[in-house]
Amino acid sequence: MASLEYSTTTKSITIAATATGDDATVVYTCPANHAATVELLHIANNNDSSKKVYVQLYQVDDTAYHYILKNYALAANSAKNVLNNLHLQAGDKIVMYGQTTNTIESIVSVRQFFNPLR
Repeated sequence: MASLEYSTTTKSITIAATATGDDATVVYTCPANHAATVELLHIANNNDSSKKVYVQLYQVDDTAYHYILKNYALAANSAKNVLNNLHLQAGDKIVMYGQTTNTIESIVSVRQFFNPLR
């Protein structure tokens, strides 16, 4: 069995968006000619009051957004690991938006697998 070559990336971002879909903040997009496994998606509320947060998966196959986390009240100055081991195809992306701008932060850690035939 041949081994798969992969690279890893970790990204942190402050969520500025307060609207869904195309208007949401893009946290990660799986690059062309790749498949990816999201190993960690972490969110944190940097505000002194509870804030609602929304996480969506955009899938290229059906050109639709699907909620991973919807209307979730994240307590003041707290954090949550949202998911691990979510598999993505080229063009799929994770987007987020919050109740208010710049109060939610996210960290995503991804393993990307290169496939020139994709």
